[in-house]
Amino acid sequence: MPKLRTVAVVAGTALLVRRAMRRRIRTSPLWPMPALEEPISGRPRSRALRVLVAARKEVAEGVVQLRLEGHDLPRWEPGAHLDLVLPSGLVRQYSLCGDPEDASSYTVATRLVPDGRGGSREVHEQVREGMELEVRGPRNRFPLVGAGRYVFVAGGIGITPVLPMLRALPDGVEWRLLYCGRDRASMPFLEEVEKLGADRVTVAEGVPDLDALLADVPEEAAVYCCGPEGLMAAVQERFPRVLLERFTPRISTGGAFEVELRRSGRTLTVPADSTVLAAVRAELPNTAYSCEQGFCGTCQQRVLAGEVDHRDELLTDAERGDSMLICVSRARGDRLVLDM
Repeated sequence: MPKLRTVAVVAGTALLVRRAMRRRIRTSPLWPMPALEEPISGRPRSRALRVLVAARKEVAEGVVQLRLEGHDLPRWEPGAHLDLVLPSGLVRQYSLCGDPEDASSYTVATRLVPDGRGGSREVHEQVREGMELEVRGPRNRFPLVGAGRYVFVAGGIGITPVLPMLRALPDGVEWRLLYCGRDRASMPFLEEVEKLGADRVTVAEGVPDLDALLADVPEEAAVYCCGPEGLMAAVQERFPRVLLERFTPRISTGGAFEVELRRSGRTLTVPADSTVLAAVRAELPNTAYSCEQGFCGTCQQRVLAGEVDHRDELLTDAERGDSMLICVSRARGDRLVLDM
């Protein structure tokens, strides 16, 4: 009998300890480390991989192509892009433009933007053959859908996600490509594109006459566009159902509003010409972020109250129900409450 009593006591104690641990872990997911005074919930959305810069070459004026080699790299489909972590820690997104069947390498290309935020300049000036880089992904928010007819519009470096699509189209399907650029010397992969079929490919230098070049697009055709914002806006005006790929954030301005950081007990004002991320980091400088363009997901935060004006290019509809990327998205009203 005493042994049974001892066993019962030990079992009961173990049950109580287990319940206490579960409560503690729910209170602080980092347990047994102490809970953060300033909680940070941002996170990268995919695991990092190490790759070797095996080749680097200029494929057009101001455009550098990188071949990144690794072992058993995740497969991808046409339209996918890769997060490239640069030596400085900057993260930039580049469309994959190589062969999806090649599990040993990824190919990306980037155009130098002299007045940009520094990512393209770093690629052009600092990334060299033999370097190791970190990548994340691939991810695909620009997939090739099934259709009987296709129309592709690419502007300059916007040819990179389109090129694998053209290679992957089944025999017999009808397609057309309008490839625009400042001049031929600035248009990457132009020679390869023109070999795909002179009767299907139209190359336009300078500002294209979209009304003339896209006058007879069948209503049932799947229309794809990637390129400068002005080109994509013009194509979308003519074809509202166009599928777009953009690597610059939508303009993040709007009316001023308040953001309450519930767990930190602070209320901030986000000016009309700034972002939630900038306002939050002024108070919580350790808040995680990376791309500042609504692509990588590092700054994703849970929304407790308020309606969000989502301007990212990443979150699913389900995720947008209770979270936002604070680098680009804003409030639709005058107040948001975040779980920070």
